[in-house]
Amino acid sequence: MTEPTFRIEPHATPVDAGTRAGMLVDPGFGRVFTDHMVVINYKEGMGWHDARVQARAPIQMDPASSVLHYAQEIFEGMKAYRTEDGGAALFRADANAARFARSAERMAMPPLPEPLFLESVRQLVAADRDWIPGQEGGALYLRPFMFASEVFLGVKPSSEYLYMVIGSAVGAYFKSGTPTVSLWVSADYTRAAPGGTGSAKCGGNYAASLLAQSEAIRHGCDQVVFLDAVERRWVEELGGMNLFFVFDDGSMITPPLRGTILPGITRDSILTLARDMGITVREERYAIDQWRADATSGRLREAFACGTAAVVTPIGTVRGADGDFRVGDGATPGELTLKLRTALVDIQRGLAPDRHGWVEKLL
Repeated sequence: MTEPTFRIEPHATPVDAGTRAGMLVDPGFGRVFTDHMVVINYKEGMGWHDARVQARAPIQMDPASSVLHYAQEIFEGMKAYRTEDGGAALFRADANAARFARSAERMAMPPLPEPLFLESVRQLVAADRDWIPGQEGGALYLRPFMFASEVFLGVKPSSEYLYMVIGSAVGAYFKSGTPTVSLWVSADYTRAAPGGTGSAKCGGNYAASLLAQSEAIRHGCDQVVFLDAVERRWVEELGGMNLFFVFDDGSMITPPLRGTILPGITRDSILTLARDMGITVREERYAIDQWRADATSGRLREAFACGTAAVVTPIGTVRGADGDFRVGDGATPGELTLKLRTALVDIQRGLAPDRHGWVEKLL
């Protein structure tokens, strides 16, 4: 089937420039939304059709829509950045497109063709480029998502789906006021098990993390860190970020994917940048007891989390039922952590050479 052509339906009453400027001064994260959204329909026998850019508005949904009962849903998270020349750029959007297709296959959903995914994102940025904040750390967060829309009560893959992209002007993800974040080790809850949906970016994985995240907040921590579901020993990932560990010999470790960890695009970018710098990086299992011992002995010098929303975030303190420990002095971001963050952000914003062809300039 041929891919649909986008129909552009501009917002009749978009937010005026003055109001928008005020909203962009301190947008926070995930609360300030742009004027437009992208919508594409899918139906068995018709394929993907009726692609359009339209005014952002509520979704009209039947109470028997499949997603409300069987949670057939996936999403992506990516950003458009303002460049020094006033234009906009995407970072590794092709990787988001590929991961979205893999998530769809795992959830028994029809994969959106990658060229159509990419064009949908470009269309929204073109419509709402004025919503990209200009301040340091600001970006237009893009949320492509797809859900089962068939009106049917029965356990089967849906025959109809709705794909959408919305945009949100964002600033810094963490607002703790400290340069490092604190983690709570979940002893009672796990995020994913072998054979499950851990490697898919579906809402159920995040729903499963919320109780553990609430526990972390109660213990005064910013984020929860999950252990593996089998031995409850191996460090896997946070509620929405991958992990890296930096040792006194300059080498790094990150937990291997193994089907239970989301294959983060920021994670993959960090692996590439570190190896470009001549750093030895190993993808291997790392036990929570070893983390504690290495941090206590000083063998572990730095630890950081990474993801699209938080970029690269230094870890200072780890707490849990077995006691607390600090990474380094617990308050100062590590040298390599900051070096990798700067290298990544500079590429994203067009301030450093893009040797891997990661950046697509749009405007």
